[in-house]
Amino acid sequence: MDDAGRRGEMLSPGRQAGAGASPSRRVLLIVENCSVPFDQRVWLEAKALRDGGYSVCVLSPRARGQLAHEILEGIEVFRHPALPEAAGALGYALEYGAALFWELCFAWRIFFRRGFEVVHLANPPDTLFLVAGLFKLLFGTKVIYDHHDLCPELYEAKFGRKGLGHRITVLLERCSVRVADVVISTNDSYRRMAIERDGKDPSRVFVVRNGPNLERVRLQPKVPEYKRGRRYLVGYVGIIGFQEGLRYLVQAAAHIVHGCNRHDIHFVVIGDGTDLPAVRALAARLEVDDYFTFTGLITDPKVLMGYLSTADMCINPDEHNSINNMSTTIKVMEYMALAKPIIQFDTMEGRVSAGESALYALANDSVDLAEKVMMLADDPQLRQVMGSIGRRRIEQELAWVHQAPRLLAVYEALFRDAGPVLVDGARPRESA
Repeated sequence: MDDAGRRGEMLSPGRQAGAGASPSRRVLLIVENCSVPFDQRVWLEAKALRDGGYSVCVLSPRARGQLAHEILEGIEVFRHPALPEAAGALGYALEYGAALFWELCFAWRIFFRRGFEVVHLANPPDTLFLVAGLFKLLFGTKVIYDHHDLCPELYEAKFGRKGLGHRITVLLERCSVRVADVVISTNDSYRRMAIERDGKDPSRVFVVRNGPNLERVRLQPKVPEYKRGRRYLVGYVGIIGFQEGLRYLVQAAAHIVHGCNRHDIHFVVIGDGTDLPAVRALAARLEVDDYFTFTGLITDPKVLMGYLSTADMCINPDEHNSINNMSTTIKVMEYMALAKPIIQFDTMEGRVSAGESALYALANDSVDLAEKVMMLADDPQLRQVMGSIGRRRIEQELAWVHQAPRLLAVYEALFRDAGPVLVDGARPRESA
């Protein structure tokens, strides 16, 4: 088992069933950058807490067509007005300021309507501590900081510099970590940052990894039409932003089609984001748009799984940068759950997660990415072996069924006077 997996087992297996949860324990889970239930990690966490005996309420932005308030699978969901994604310093200030206004208004409404003992914050951004900190100051509410993204590294990747903006994001992250009673990290790299950069007591930082829900991520019958008459299909699912590196995928396709004169590989890109128009324009400019299907956001799980099930291999072209090097992506876990071989750039946490279920291209090298795609296309036995390795790793270690007990144990630690539960009474070690 990798180091990140071992960190997750700091919590005693004997206390993973949520037995310490009282029916009166009420949790408010706040997420800003994605609506629920589309944010899979947040929604899985909400359901795990519900199943562990907690009364759960979720506050998120409202996507098009969603209700402002509903009871969904036994979980009360409030959705505040969504704002368009900002650009530039002034745009971000306006976006986050408006979001904080709505989150604070809704938090007070929820507090007077049903109350809560815990505010569970899912970043980004790292401004949510201003909401939770107010309730902690006034009412002693406990705070959990669920660290999904390294915002300072995200800023650096997005703007290509550090400077004042980077220093502000470091300060906001530090405030978020220090206001929190406990911190949940998605992997060992994030845990190390909370301890070393933000000064958190190691005994209050726990790893709960991004694990796929195997009830949702399941193979469906293949749909040959998705290949558009070509022999192989390469699948991508996820957000389409600049740091997701879809431009490298388009450039790789151009090398395959025009540089290597291969016309038997098709690509499907599932998802939406601010960089999608630029990616589509690049595909047209490089004359490979006929080799791509851009589906946009797919909300029907069967259709989504149908595309990925039809794919012969899946790809993660996330740019090699400071944030992606330390991040664990849900899409890679889903590829592994579907027993799909993976091609991605060589990142530290990418190797921790995927291991031998992936081929690793040179950092941000679209030609090498293309070569890895063609290598897998021409080796069906290798595809099968790699897919089996990934699926086995998900089943045995990384699926959400293995992560949910760790989340419940974090909550037990939060409410227990004696401090966090530790294996054999040993204190957790700092990251290696």
